[in-house]
Amino acid sequence: MSYNQIRYETGDDHVATITIDRPDRLNTFTDTMADEFVDAWRRVREDDGVHAVVLRGAPESRAFSTGIDVAEGMEMLRHANVWRQGDPGEKLGPKHNDVWKPVICAMHGLVAAGAFYWVNEADIAICSEDTQFFDPHVTFGMVAALEPIGLSRRILLGDVMRMALLGSHERMGAHTALRVGLVSEVTTREELHVRAHALAAIIASQPSAATQGTVRAVWESLDLGLTPALRQAVRYWQVGNPQGEAQIDRGNMPKISWKER
Repeated sequence: MSYNQIRYETGDDHVATITIDRPDRLNTFTDTMADEFVDAWRRVREDDGVHAVVLRGAPESRAFSTGIDVAEGMEMLRHANVWRQGDPGEKLGPKHNDVWKPVICAMHGLVAAGAFYWVNEADIAICSEDTQFFDPHVTFGMVAALEPIGLSRRILLGDVMRMALLGSHERMGAHTALRVGLVSEVTTREELHVRAHALAAIIASQPSAATQGTVRAVWESLDLGLTPALRQAVRYWQVGNPQGEAQIDRGNMPKISWKER
């Protein structure tokens, strides 16, 4: 499948880069882009040569993404049969597409509304100093539901509700996002994509069976109570560890220093 609204690239370091590529429309998504993401995530899932993913917005845009393209709309949201209407997040996010390879989300500029479909399903989220997060749904008379519910798995409820209820009247800056745990690192705009790729390359250098099992065990635990989550995690540990040991030379492991954030 050829892509018109995203870019998909892979390298020898086992990292795939997916770029949201509608800079003239603030990287908003459409039905076409949603279908392209389904195919891109399939490629990630099925290609054993891909160990980690960087998801980013076209750097020339003022936004990582501002959600759905309201001018073009999406068929799944406006179908006359209410039971045919669906959640576009099911096509956009890696976890909804059964991708358990680690995903690093690198954000800049405006991050709004439906952009949280990607943020909420990222394993690591970083941003540049110019990033502003907000959810304008209620300002336009729309219920904010799917995005803030997903966000509530990442940050405290009070911060989620403040963003959801203040709508377009307040924007969360990069350093506030770092403080509340929405992102784990803030960089300059110039360093953002280089840093995201460097993190992904470190992850990709490790046994993929181990990183995928880790991602899946932790994410699937979010739908369970503590005791059943731990019991399920034992199964991942039993299955994944023998594969991981077979793929790594412990005497030749790289020494990587922790980067101060």
